[in-house]
Amino acid sequence: MSSTPESLLDLVPVVPVVVLDDLDAAVPVARALVAGGLPVIELTLRTPVALDAIRAIADEVPEITIGAGTVVEPHQAKEAASAGASFLVSPGATPTLLGAMRDTGLPFLPGTATVSEVLAALEHGCTELKFFPAEQSGGAAFLQSISSVVPAARFCPTGGITAASAPTYLALPNVGCVGGSWITPADAVRAGAWERISDLAGEAAALATA
Repeated sequence: MSSTPESLLDLVPVVPVVVLDDLDAAVPVARALVAGGLPVIELTLRTPVALDAIRAIADEVPEITIGAGTVVEPHQAKEAASAGASFLVSPGATPTLLGAMRDTGLPFLPGTATVSEVLAALEHGCTELKFFPAEQSGGAAFLQSISSVVPAARFCPTGGITAASAPTYLALPNVGCVGGSWITPADAVRAGAWERISDLAGEAAALATA
């Protein structure tokens, strides 16, 4: 992540990772997360409406910090920034992609899954990283094992993490927050169950003091 006055890793204990197929759900989801105490959202660029959803949330829910996730191509970084994203997240990182994200001037979390990838990111000046896919790449045990080897690196692990496993990650010295999709279940989004999402957000926000 590029330098920023306030680290993304310290904003909330759980960053909601959201996939939206329905543009009309974008603003209500964001408002539900804010109401529950999680004023941060990572909206993935996996659907045709993603950029428009970022634009809508940035315009109508200014109190939320909105990020674009699943940035996998250099042009997506610029497009997300133009749509109103406040930060970027990639599942992996190449020199070209790192350069494109840095060129936006936005803070970003490049994805890593191995020690070599962490070292490569550090060589590019990135000390705050995404660890993905977390559970499939060794989970909390992996991050704990490398904490003394690469102490300069801090992580937002994402991928397969649940409300039950999140506290294990958050207890690690090199983890600032986790990414989770359990806060915005697809069935709740489809049904417009915004109160349920707010309740799940509240439970996740409480992990900061657990």
